[in-house]
Amino acid sequence: MTSRSKEQRHWGAQEIAEDLRGRIQAGEFAEGSQLPVTRTLVETYRTSPETLRQAVLKLKAWGLVTSRQGKGVFVRVIDPIEWHVHSFERGERRDDPARGVDDWKASIEELGRVPSQDTPVVTVERAPEDVAKWLELEPGSFAVARRRLRRVDGVPFQLADSWFPREIAMDSPLMQERDVTMAGGILRNIGHPQVRRRHIVRSWLPTDDEVKRLDLDPDATHPVTRHTLIGYGADGKPVRCMVTIAPGDRNVLIYDFEE
Repeated sequence: MTSRSKEQRHWGAQEIAEDLRGRIQAGEFAEGSQLPVTRTLVETYRTSPETLRQAVLKLKAWGLVTSRQGKGVFVRVIDPIEWHVHSFERGERRDDPARGVDDWKASIEELGRVPSQDTPVVTVERAPEDVAKWLELEPGSFAVARRRLRRVDGVPFQLADSWFPREIAMDSPLMQERDVTMAGGILRNIGHPQVRRRHIVRSWLPTDDEVKRLDLDPDATHPVTRHTLIGYGADGKPVRCMVTIAPGDRNVLIYDFEE
């Protein structure tokens, strides 16, 4: 701060937040760096700790900073991935069973990043209303859910929950709670290849469960994108729907189409 810090007036939370945002965007505080401690900022802006707290909450809502308990407030490091959805699990898939690398992991490696996936959780449960509709099941029907947390460079980047009709998934590798990789995909290997796909994209603010599973800042207001991929078999019936929850600041969804 230069002349502004010398002004003999008290700053409001909005003014402080706007000023700090300008300083961050100007590069005064680099990504990953720590903001000055509360006492210093209170003196600089001639304000109260509570007003400063409100200003920091605004910076969090804008997705500019994050708090680390007992350490302070830091400028967020944002390094999103480009997810080329149009080519995902299509054509010559990049599955490598020997290395345990499926098509998604291969796409992340092509970006020069490090992909990983937490141990899948498999359940048989009543399909939510939207899932039952996508799978063309009667309301209240049971389906198989295979839930995964996908990480990039160790950071949670996507929730990938795949749902299957019970008659397709039961007694198949889809029921195994481990990272199963098969050339061409599991569905093709168990006799239910996907021959047509439908993409449905919608965005909203994350739920409490999504905030927890993706380790999001609960004060941030960045939306998440819900990408639903419905796969249909040769008979035209759905064989899977995969619901991917992708935080908007960590994922860039790309579709390329030829004229």
